[in-house]
Amino acid sequence: MQTSVSKLPPLDLLLTFEAAARQLSFTRAAEERFVTQSAVSRQIRALEEDLGVVLFLRKHRALALTDEGRTLQASCRDAFERLRETVERLRAPNARQVLTLTTTPGLAALWLIPRLAGFTSGHPGIDVRIDASFERREFERDGIDIAIRYGRVGASPGVKLFDEEVLPVCAPALIASADTPLREPRDLARHTLLRLDASATGPLLEWPPWFAAMGLPDLQPRSMLTFSNYDSVISAAIHGQGVALGRRPLVDAMLADGRLVAPLQGTMASARAYFIETSPTSGSREQVKALARWLRDEARASHPSRRPPAAQRG
Repeated sequence: MQTSVSKLPPLDLLLTFEAAARQLSFTRAAEERFVTQSAVSRQIRALEEDLGVVLFLRKHRALALTDEGRTLQASCRDAFERLRETVERLRAPNARQVLTLTTTPGLAALWLIPRLAGFTSGHPGIDVRIDASFERREFERDGIDIAIRYGRVGASPGVKLFDEEVLPVCAPALIASADTPLREPRDLARHTLLRLDASATGPLLEWPPWFAAMGLPDLQPRSMLTFSNYDSVISAAIHGQGVALGRRPLVDAMLADGRLVAPLQGTMASARAYFIETSPTSGSREQVKALARWLRDEARASHPSRRPPAAQRG
């Protein structure tokens, strides 16, 4: 005779509940789980609907567990602790921990990789695998531990790393010529513009919206050079091949050290930003938490002043 087995709620919901119950705060649980406070609220509601009971009493600026909530918290705490102990016993004593992080090629090449040695030097024994792709990877299916997503502000469930601003950038030598001045947006008609291939840009803000924002919707450049990756666009700009639409903070290091300059006034705030999300299953591992904390610390430390270095004209 086959014994029926009750279906458990999704592990993601139980992990979020355990964090919220321990912290008695959806806000602090969101910070711990690297999601938004509204995402925590939605997950708790989904768990309550799945179980058919109320787990929290929502008081004014305070949370309290119901009797059912305290019962579930005790079971979750014991179960997760046993799982952690078992995993630690099974894991080889000197085994290296490999974490997989997915993000866009541009952010990986221009912002993450130049900083990554700071994490690996401070966390020996943790190896990081970078998956740089425009495709949206799935945590479980693709074996991803952490994702840095590029998405619309207000629509992402992750925790914001930094906002994005765009502005034209180029090599210092490009603005030194009196024959091709670059002092106002309409001067871009005299220059070669660098851009991403339309099939690769996805939601990225490109030149036409920037022209429209500057009141020049019909401006046509002298020529265009098109690339499949954003780091190639910036490499071409550094080597004087034309003017690129720089995305801050990805180009901040190059603006700071003079490889690029911002010749025009016309910084434009993007409706998109970069967000961090962690895997529902591996996000509670200390190594994953350490990498997520490091990313947030680096984002805070590198947050631009939003005033680009003034271009030096010849």
